[in-house]
Amino acid sequence: MRRRILLASTSLLIARPVRAQTGPQPRLPTEPLVIVTRGGTRHRFTVEMAIQPDQQMVGLMFRPEVKPDEGMLFDWGAPRESSMWMRNTITSLDMLFIRADGRINRIAERTVPLSLAAIDSRGAVRATLEVAAGTAERLDIRIGDLVEQRIFGNLPS
Repeated sequence: MRRRILLASTSLLIARPVRAQTGPQPRLPTEPLVIVTRGGTRHRFTVEMAIQPDQQMVGLMFRPEVKPDEGMLFDWGAPRESSMWMRNTITSLDMLFIRADGRINRIAERTVPLSLAAIDSRGAVRATLEVAAGTAERLDIRIGDLVEQRIFGNLPS
């Protein structure tokens, strides 16, 4: 009896094909985010919040562009190692890996579209921010700069 149930449930899994992602996910809910450089300059962004695993898995895949003041924030919920890739991502990005205190831990600039190479955080991070390629250089954003956003609990009063 137990074997029949197991076989039946296995056949259900086999019968339902996994749908491959073939286009961008709908725009996710947005929130404000500010990056404060070491010189005190404040750069404002509107970011899509990728919170659920299915949202995070798709991310910015198939998006033809990311506007200069927009991006996607991947909230991991708690500090952890983060590893990203550019599978099905057709535009180059800058990836900012952000610690739980809101400080930038690592910046991967001008990532290669469609690449399967892993892009690692090189340390525990609470979130990863993806913005248009060249943003870090254009705005002089560096490791150690502060990201103000609700998830870091560091919004100014």
